Amino acid sequence: MHGIVPPDPQTTVSQHHYAVVYVPRKSRKRFAASCVAIQADRQTALEQADPNRKQYAAIVLGPSKSSEGQYIYYLREWLS
Repeated sequence: MHGIVPPDPQTTVSQHHYAVVYVPRKSRKRFAASCVAIQADRQTALEQADPNRKQYAAIVLGPSKSSEGQYIYYLREWLS
């Protein structure tokens, strides 16, 4: 996957998660951990999303540590 730090195959640190992501515009493909709220399942993520507050349901991959030392999540898919 271009632009994504690949998950470590020997650990389960980076995984796919359902989440609600706060983002000003949906063109972003990676997000600081502080902008991601992990949810239990797809339905919960969809229920917690609020586009009026720029909070969108998504499937994310992470967390990963960026080269700047920040924990980040990568977008896999926006949910609707």
